[in-house]
Amino acid sequence: MIELTGKRALVCGSTQGMGRASAIELARQGANVTLVARNAESLEAVCRDLDRSRGQEHATLCQDFSDPHALGEKVQTYVKETGPIHILLNNTGGPSGGPILAATPDEFVKAFTQHLICNQLLTQAVVPGMKSESYGRIINIISTSVKVPIPGLGVSNTTRGAVASWAKTMAGELGPFGITVNNLLPGFIDTARIYDVINARAKQTGKDPKDIQAMFVAQIPAGRFGSPQEIANVVCFLASPAASYVNGINIPVDGGRTPTL
Repeated sequence: MIELTGKRALVCGSTQGMGRASAIELARQGANVTLVARNAESLEAVCRDLDRSRGQEHATLCQDFSDPHALGEKVQTYVKETGPIHILLNNTGGPSGGPILAATPDEFVKAFTQHLICNQLLTQAVVPGMKSESYGRIINIISTSVKVPIPGLGVSNTTRGAVASWAKTMAGELGPFGITVNNLLPGFIDTARIYDVINARAKQTGKDPKDIQAMFVAQIPAGRFGSPQEIANVVCFLASPAASYVNGINIPVDGGRTPTL
């Protein structure tokens, strides 16, 4: 079992999908979890589901990632009031699909704002506390497009690559302080996001969404979509003391789909 008792985790995008599953699993392993997302009602619903069997205290922060500076300031204030965060899970919804040639400058700006800029400001807010504790785990949920671009996701491919390079640079700077920075690359995971991609591809091609889904599954050696829980399991490993010598890497969790090492 991974032991996270006494650790405090800040989990972004925590009301659904991989973020929600990760928050639930982190709490199950003993962490005190602070949920971050834009919908207050959904945040409270997830918070009620979090394990408290080891005396954990959980909290919520309601903030839209379209305003990164407000997000950063809110988290900075929260950390000053409540104490250091040991685990930061950077996770937010992916950009809309479409060919890169058709993308507008505003689409790129929005994606970089919600991903790279928010990650930067959140990291700046929590790193001083991590340094004081000589323990920090910054985990970024991005995409296998870091290794192989995914057709039809031009803005996402571009933004995810930037986040991966940002994380690698940050890993080198923070490693001496007992802080690791790693990227988790989900493949095709059974969340609303994958079905949005399937439906968009079906609309573009005129094919039945079921046929698109079958084509996606055929690319996966495991023969199925992954589950959010399978992402959460890897998040908890990276968040734990067991991963103390894992730093600055991309970890695909994709059932073997990505055709590169």
